[in-house]
Amino acid sequence: MRRFVITAGLALLAACNGPASAQPGNKPFPAPPAEPAQAAGKAVAVLSGGCFWGMEGVFEHVKGVKSVVAGYDGGTAAQANYETVSTETTNHAETVRITYDPAVVSYGRLLEIYFAVAHDPTQVNGQYPDEGRSYRSAIWPQTPQQRELAQQYIAALNQAHVFAKPIATKLESGTFYPAEEYHQHFMQRHPDHPYILRWDVERVAHLKSRFPQYYK
Repeated sequence: MRRFVITAGLALLAACNGPASAQPGNKPFPAPPAEPAQAAGKAVAVLSGGCFWGMEGVFEHVKGVKSVVAGYDGGTAAQANYETVSTETTNHAETVRITYDPAVVSYGRLLEIYFAVAHDPTQVNGQYPDEGRSYRSAIWPQTPQQRELAQQYIAALNQAHVFAKPIATKLESGTFYPAEEYHQHFMQRHPDHPYILRWDVERVAHLKSRFPQYYK
């Protein structure tokens, strides 16, 4: 549930993911699974990893990403609204829908960024400082190939012991529903929001340092 958190003397409205310090630092990641070369065009990836503010903010800085939409997946259309999802009585997860050019950035590379800097995939039903299933770590494959790639990569990460704890990310299926307009592009529109400064700016910095060739 959303709650007030006191961090560094600030009362911060808990609305996003945990700090990048929860990530595995500079531990080597296995390469994402190989994929056939793709022609320029559009493809879609749908990912959950805590609040959509921070997830959206990270992937908006990835080269090859054309657009990112914050929303909800895993529940019904009638309940896909912030007020209801926040009660934790639905099966929705806060989610981002990423439209990207597969000739510039592959699905596997997006997964590597997702696991390495976008969130902490070892947390169960939550991301700092948020708690509840609506903040769970989940991948929503849009094709059978995406499902296979995600399964292979999670297995490779666990085998390589990149994280101190097992990966909690689940592969799920559902329908994506866009969130309310005031949630869209929140980091872009509110870069000085105290919560963004505390929890999300660091993750964008990690993206830039860890994946400079994909940072925009």
